[in-house]
Amino acid sequence: MSRDILFLCHRVPFPPDRGDKIRSFNILKALAALGRVHLLTFADDAADAAHADGLAPWVASSTVVVRRRGRAFAALSALASRRPVSLAMFDDPAMRRAAHGLFGRIRFDTVYAFSGQMAQFVPDDVHARFLMDFVDVDSAKFAGYAATAGPFWRHVNAREGRLLAAYEAAVADRADLSLFVSRAEAALFASRHPAAAARVMALENGIDLATFRPDADVVPVASDGGPLILFTGQMDYAPNVEAVDGFARAVLPTIRAGFPTARFVIVGRAPVPAVRALAALPGVEVTGAVADVRPWLAAAEVVVAPLKLARGIQNKVLEAMAMGKAVVASPAAHEGIDADPGRHLIVAGPDRQADAVRALIADPVRRASLGRAARARMVERYGWDRVLAPLAAMVGGTEDASAIAAE
Repeated sequence: MSRDILFLCHRVPFPPDRGDKIRSFNILKALAALGRVHLLTFADDAADAAHADGLAPWVASSTVVVRRRGRAFAALSALASRRPVSLAMFDDPAMRRAAHGLFGRIRFDTVYAFSGQMAQFVPDDVHARFLMDFVDVDSAKFAGYAATAGPFWRHVNAREGRLLAAYEAAVADRADLSLFVSRAEAALFASRHPAAAARVMALENGIDLATFRPDADVVPVASDGGPLILFTGQMDYAPNVEAVDGFARAVLPTIRAGFPTARFVIVGRAPVPAVRALAALPGVEVTGAVADVRPWLAAAEVVVAPLKLARGIQNKVLEAMAMGKAVVASPAAHEGIDADPGRHLIVAGPDRQADAVRALIADPVRRASLGRAARARMVERYGWDRVLAPLAAMVGGTEDASAIAAE
């Protein structure tokens, strides 16, 4: 008999054009092969809600709630209730009613909650197998923010990290499995919550190898003759903003001292004012949203991921490597990716990134060799079918109990 699976998601998992949607969409597709999937999801707005229609081939039903709660109201609510702000932002009476209705009508065999905020809609007495996909250890992310912030934001972020850690532990206590995007994230969570360690596993991100490939049918963006150094990502995300600001101001000038025509192009939607302002610097371009990132990847000599703070697996790095590009990544951006420094990509901290990029610009043979090795590693290790193969056992309760976080 086919299973009924409830898939709870904090954002409509379609189209798969940003990190969280790429993961949620591919997991939803894999779940659809295991049973009847009933989607319950938030949407950012009416346009986002309309995207749920694109999931019709994979879902038996879908319920979409447009999220109305603003950040300021959520912050006040969180302070009054001693809850994490990121949890209060998704607390919604309409979602609670929708979840209550679904649990009342359908006897689910499996509940898969994508993103920690969605666990609050899973009843404490749920009789289904409960898989909690935290994706990243969000409490550690906010602790990281606190470590480098000024006095006010240090307090705010430390509070968020502390409350989220308690919430994550409580959710993990009642979940059959807690899942994370990489082995490193799973191991970190298990070390912080040893009581749940035997039920913590990695379910990694993958890459669409047919879409992101060196011979993709795309026309590279026109070049002005200078070497193109590329960064891709959501440009209202604080770690991405910090990364491009530091690279543009501290690293690019050194690169341009040796290669005066080198340009640093920042590709990604929703650039905040601080990012747009970087376009005033010599050699920096900011595109904003693009219909397809692959023409930019195809044109790049070097792709950089100079993040100082990163959690999980960086899709931007997987995409560039799958396209056969030479990648220079920070240690934080490399963490969680099963690829060898010096063989599949270059890993360099801020003080070495300029030298690493300049060496690659000057050596096209090395760039090509690194790109071929990167592509081969993605094919070997990160196709979606391969990384999601353990999902069937997780849903069925037959996962290998020895394959826990510390593996």
